[in-house]
Amino acid sequence: MLRSLKLLFVLLVRSVRSRRDLLLENLALRQQLAVLKQRRPKPRIAPSDKMFWVVLRRVWPGWKAALILVQPETVARWHRAGFKLYWTWLSHHRNRAGRKCVRKELRQLIFRMVAENPTWGAPRIHGELKMLGFDISERSVLRWMRKVPRNPESARRWAAFLSNHREAIAAMDFFTFGVLYCFFVISHDRRRILHCNVTKHPTSAWVVQQLREAFPYDSARSYLIFDRGTQFNSEVIDTVKSFGIKPKRTSYRSPWQNGVAERWAGNCRRDLLDHVIVLNERHLKRLINEYVRYYHEDRTHLALAKGTPAGREAMSNAEASGRVIAIPRLGGLHHRYDLAA
Repeated sequence: MLRSLKLLFVLLVRSVRSRRDLLLENLALRQQLAVLKQRRPKPRIAPSDKMFWVVLRRVWPGWKAALILVQPETVARWHRAGFKLYWTWLSHHRNRAGRKCVRKELRQLIFRMVAENPTWGAPRIHGELKMLGFDISERSVLRWMRKVPRNPESARRWAAFLSNHREAIAAMDFFTFGVLYCFFVISHDRRRILHCNVTKHPTSAWVVQQLREAFPYDSARSYLIFDRGTQFNSEVIDTVKSFGIKPKRTSYRSPWQNGVAERWAGNCRRDLLDHVIVLNERHLKRLINEYVRYYHEDRTHLALAKGTPAGREAMSNAEASGRVIAIPRLGGLHHRYDLAA
């Protein structure tokens, strides 16, 4: 009786199911039967069989009911593996997007043009390449110009010049603090500040007057190093030459060539200006003058073997039990330490 009811229920279910589901179930069972009929000790599932179940999983919601050979999780794993293989193949055969690669020969030609024409910019070099028939953008030329190998020989020659002539070299530069411009002239031998001043309007006439105050009478150095700022125009250069000084302008974007001046400007910022609120031009000038006195008399320098520009004398035979006093400098931002009398 129970078996008859079960058979009747199966017939009822099959009668209400769609013809499409019946066809797909029949196809799934036949495929598994074909796998089991293979003449091997153990049935093997071929890649075509895996592809069949991956496709059937996508088109038939009731595929799990007809699956006998493997678990449904195995079919899902086959699907993920096939998806991974597809994208691996696609990434290896896809056309490359983006800018075209610049050939090595063209890069070498750009490097050669930069070396042979130091004053040329990217538009000029791009124009020459265009005339030669090369298809390359100006932005690509600029990008490769920034990667030109530097010649270390010129840097070594400049360093040797600075070292051999430091007693005869001075440098001048500006650094800004808000709307104010700080001008200074520094000597290379003892790192002494020969002159400094502050202004809101750094014209060339103002710079000329500062140079007259920095080099009175016959105290001019043999060389004066400065950058390519707009304040240092032909009028300033003519004034420098009238003092018997040979002007030495640094290269474009090469602050390291005026390293002594750049280092002093950085020290002034870190030691003083980063810790104060400047009220006006007169206030900044007073602070700079106080810093110059501290810089000359108290602050030690690595370039001077831990000495000072003014020649501060080191104590001898100091005892650990001796009393050391602190003398504030720059309003207490820094201190000088001496042995108590």
